[in-house]
Amino acid sequence: MTEPLHRVVRHEGGSVLATLVRLTGDISLAEDAVQDAVEEALRRWPREGVPSNPAGWLTVVARNRALDVLRREAKRTQKEGDAVLLDEVTASFREDTTDSMVRDDMLRLVFTCCHPALSMESRVALSLRILCGVSTVEIARVFLVPDATVGQRISRAKKKIASAHIPYRVPADHELPDRLASVLVVVHAIVTAGHHSPEGRLDARADLAEEGIRLARLLCDLMPDEPECAGLLALALATHARRDARLDADGELVLLPQQDRSRWRLDEIREAEAVLDAAIHRRRAGPYQLQAAIACLHGLAATFDDTDWPQIAELYRMLERLQPTPVTRVNRAVAVGEAEGAAAGLRLLDDLDEAEVESWHLYWSARAELLVRVGRPADAVEAFERALACTPNDSDRRFLQRRRDEVSG
Repeated sequence: MTEPLHRVVRHEGGSVLATLVRLTGDISLAEDAVQDAVEEALRRWPREGVPSNPAGWLTVVARNRALDVLRREAKRTQKEGDAVLLDEVTASFREDTTDSMVRDDMLRLVFTCCHPALSMESRVALSLRILCGVSTVEIARVFLVPDATVGQRISRAKKKIASAHIPYRVPADHELPDRLASVLVVVHAIVTAGHHSPEGRLDARADLAEEGIRLARLLCDLMPDEPECAGLLALALATHARRDARLDADGELVLLPQQDRSRWRLDEIREAEAVLDAAIHRRRAGPYQLQAAIACLHGLAATFDDTDWPQIAELYRMLERLQPTPVTRVNRAVAVGEAEGAAAGLRLLDDLDEAEVESWHLYWSARAELLVRVGRPADAVEAFERALACTPNDSDRRFLQRRRDEVSG
């Protein structure tokens, strides 16, 4: 009986919390109220059955819990402001919450978490935790930092929002450009965690990819003339379209060359292509449009051998000029390895500062595969060992162990 609740919390938790934040104006109070509602559902649903509108049920119960807290606080402190807030919460709550109201609540919460008063690291960590219910441990895997560091970032961000009285609202039109970059980073992080879960099976958080697509669509509606919003939506669609082929029937990882492309969602790839084409016509290329173009080239290739690797390598070169990160360099090295040979890809990896990537297993796995192809199996085995030491998710770990054993054997 807990599985339906688990799915509801994963899929609807962000919108339920966003509604509670609107009602209470307090992120911590809203979180506690939603958690109480989840615990109440765990007690009642097994004997009463799952309600027809579980998200609405959670919202009503969480709202009542929040009201109880506000009543106690108003009685304890005898503050007029608490009583006024209580009246506002009661008056603003509607059980027939519409989709447009939920949409507005989500946008408000996204922009609150991405306020420029917070550091970029805090914005992403807080958003993943608040919007999508990603655990502190999972966020730490995404950032490649200790769990305690993530916990401190989230705690400081919440305190900053409360102490600075950061408003819970969608910014005015003239404020949007200054907020857009960090919002796009957050939504991209949500999509990435969705198609490559930090823990468990590779697809353990596929719901995050769906949530990221939903948020990207909201951003496109809010800023229809911003091509990078469209670029991010296209990237999310084209990447998520390959979800069914990433694992085999036994749940084991399947890399791109071996994937059954008949299982790719071609309709989603075509939608991504159409969204990207419209964005490109605005002639303001950005990182998300470039990444979307790469994802669409992969998605539209009939076979792995048909992939336009020279074009993909060139797009990664352009992306690295705009976004000179280790992640971009590693992806570019893989593409160059396909287009120009493994030795050329290795040279690009050799230029990286190892300190920046030593705890990222995908760097070591990419390096290992290139080393295999240039005839250096002993070095490849060592690279596979380094990858395994980085605590990858379960799917990646089993795959890396198999590859290490194959190469060493």
